[in-house]
Amino acid sequence: MATTYLGVIIEESLEKKEVLKKVKILKTKIEKVTPQHQTPWLKRWTLHTVKIPDNQADAMATELSTSLDSQHSWYADFKNDRFHYIIFRNKVFKVDRSKPEKYNDVTQYGLTLGIPEHQLDFSPAIKQWQR
Repeated sequence: MATTYLGVIIEESLEKKEVLKKVKILKTKIEKVTPQHQTPWLKRWTLHTVKIPDNQADAMATELSTSLDSQHSWYADFKNDRFHYIIFRNKVFKVDRSKPEKYNDVTQYGLTLGIPEHQLDFSPAIKQWQR
């Protein structure tokens, strides 16, 4: 059974913004950057909540991985009930959500890129940065 994926893409994380034309944007929220964001080169984050059909998830994950900013470390993610894609520049993780321990490798990878732990909020173990 095909199910859609939902996720968030931060527009400012993208080097190639054309990828946004290939997803359905459900809503957009703009956040003022604070010291907690640890992105002092930006004044705001534009968060797009997106919907991705099941049959486009793999291709969209790959395209997002090559669209993310090459100068700074970011990630994007989307998930359904079964799987969670966490996408970094040139690296895609597809986590089976029934195995939460699989998030450990993803979190460790994000930390090696210098992403603050509180921003790696995809893991069920991290509560303080939930949106």
